[in-house]
Amino acid sequence: MSLALPRPHRDDLRIAVGGLLGGVLLWVLGIHPRVASDNLVLWQAPWAPLMPLAVTAACEPLRRIRPRTGLLIGTAALTLDTVTLGNIVTIVLYTDLMYAAVLYGSPAAARRIPWVTGMLTVLGGVVPAALWRDPQGLLIGVGVGVVAFAPASTGWVVRNHRDAAEAARLRAEQTALLAEMDRTQAVTAERARFARELHDMVAGHLSAIAIHSTAALSLDDPKTSKDALAVIRENSVEGLAEMRRLIGILRAGSGDREPAASPTLDGLGALVDGARANGLEVTLDAGHDSVPVPVELAAYRIVQESLTNALKHAAKGRVHVALHQENGTLRVWVTSPYRPGDASRVSGSGSGLAGMRERAALLGGSFEAGPEGGRWAVRAVLPLTEGDPA
Repeated sequence: MSLALPRPHRDDLRIAVGGLLGGVLLWVLGIHPRVASDNLVLWQAPWAPLMPLAVTAACEPLRRIRPRTGLLIGTAALTLDTVTLGNIVTIVLYTDLMYAAVLYGSPAAARRIPWVTGMLTVLGGVVPAALWRDPQGLLIGVGVGVVAFAPASTGWVVRNHRDAAEAARLRAEQTALLAEMDRTQAVTAERARFARELHDMVAGHLSAIAIHSTAALSLDDPKTSKDALAVIRENSVEGLAEMRRLIGILRAGSGDREPAASPTLDGLGALVDGARANGLEVTLDAGHDSVPVPVELAAYRIVQESLTNALKHAAKGRVHVALHQENGTLRVWVTSPYRPGDASRVSGSGSGLAGMRERAALLGGSFEAGPEGGRWAVRAVLPLTEGDPA
């Protein structure tokens, strides 16, 4: 199976054709850099300069795809051109091949060629001047420098600028990508934070409404229905108030503030009273000093969601809530009656436990929930100094 060679660039083909036609025109006009009487002209046939010209022009399409091959063949053609009457266009095309070999060649070749041509320039000027004892010998070095070293150095400078521009472009793309990733992560984190707040604020009220409306519909007792409707109305009003506060914060764009005015642990008593009004038998044991606001909010929300889950899923019996501060942490326990196989009073989405776990993890704490000794236990340990996000 043959390998497909890359196609020459269109501009390189134009350079080759233009150079060949220009060289032929100079040959027709009889314009040559040397005369027949010159001792260096060993091949004096009038058509001889056309051969190096054609070979050098044929190397131009290789200047991008095979720069080293084009330079080697071009060097041989230029050497042949020096023993003929010569053609200016051949020399010009060769300087372009030297420039392209540095610009488009391998990094090793790009570093090596300027050094080699620089040494040849020095040797080409010093050695003939020393051997012939004639300062005009330095002109040979000047010629080598113009034909080889100057285009090689130019190619090296252009290549460095090109590589620097490419590196800057890549850095800009990486910076833009990282900025977009940071923005996406920030938006995702903010959406998750508001989703947790919305769930924690509304789920308890809606669960109480669902349970008491079921009781009102299933029991043919006016007093029971009236009590249930009172609880439904109370939870509806509180839920609407929570929703209005959250919507107000969203409309104001105050994403740096916690929704619902950041409830504190001082409000646990009212929270427990509300759970009792919803039909739960709750005891509260809170022993703690002043704690940071993020820890206070997380502990409040964990207790609130635990009472909501107890209202929806717990069996008949006492729910115990305890908060204690020790060893630089705030420990939260909520236990409720648990009997495997009991049907839930209200269906849930399962996001409550995930939200509590996220709150503890964001503070560098730990969270556990599961059956324990015939009861369902929720345990959270929150450091009083915010840790790294887990």
